Amino acid sequence: MAWYDGDESHQSLRALYGGEPPPFVPDREEPYSRDFGDETNKRKVAQQILRDLDLDGRFRVNGNLDRRLAIIRLDPMSPTRVLYFPAEQRIEVAVQQLRTPNMLARLHMRQGFRTEYVADDGWAITVDLVIAAMLFWVGSGLWLSWELKVTRRFGAWAMLSGVALFGLFLLTI
Repeated sequence: MAWYDGDESHQSLRALYGGEPPPFVPDREEPYSRDFGDETNKRKVAQQILRDLDLDGRFRVNGNLDRRLAIIRLDPMSPTRVLYFPAEQRIEVAVQQLRTPNMLARLHMRQGFRTEYVADDGWAITVDLVIAAMLFWVGSGLWLSWELKVTRRFGAWAMLSGVALFGLFLLTI
């Protein structure tokens, strides 16, 4: 719960956390001479490059197969950028340094169960479990305040206070 709250707080208070992500730091540069034949799908080429570098996982790719491909391996802890220069048959690998606010932002923007990688589904499962726990917590609180006559008045007060606070935040934020 604390981890999830930290993620949500970061989204609301972005200015307090330093803003921009850290730059990519060069890690290595090496020759890369794989022949892709007549392959024109840059996603397939990028996926093969990442597999060859043992960086298989969720990624984005931009660029042109004739000049340069920029591949971003979307790792929440430390994203990796791979630049592939087909004419020069070389790659450059750079890693983004870990900063907690940026990691939380990346985790916040992950999109459910949309990838073929099981590790990427871990965060989506965590979010679903937190939502289920919160719903159970609210439901059990409502049930308990209704079942115990002694707490009924306090339960109604707590519920109305929560609704009022939600309304206040909705209007002011």
